[in-house]
Amino acid sequence: MQPFIVKLNGLASRRTEFKWKAGGEFFEQFGNPDILAADIMVTASVVGHGATVDVECSISGVVTVPCDRCLDELELQVETGFSEVYTPDTAELDLSQDVYDYVCTALPLQRVHPEGECNPETIKFLCK
Repeated sequence: MQPFIVKLNGLASRRTEFKWKAGGEFFEQFGNPDILAADIMVTASVVGHGATVDVECSISGVVTVPCDRCLDELELQVETGFSEVYTPDTAELDLSQDVYDYVCTALPLQRVHPEGECNPETIKFLCK
């Protein structure tokens, strides 16, 4: 099964759970140079109602980005989720864009190491 794709044919009106993992290659597909690596777990609870599909999704894990101050790798925790009602016009529902968007918006605007943890070789050039 392709990650983040929910096949709607035969989807029951009861809650069905899907679990997927997203790594760095997932973010590469979107051309995002800021996410260097990732270990994200996505759990989607899906209920079909004929013409509509209810989706509750939780996203958690770690992404690695460059530090805005020293450019070394920085691991950031991600805890987010979304709840949407979809009216799909095809036989499958692709949640990959939603997962990507919610992870990106969950990241802080300023991405820096805690005080004193930046690369000292880089910092010495910034403090001159």
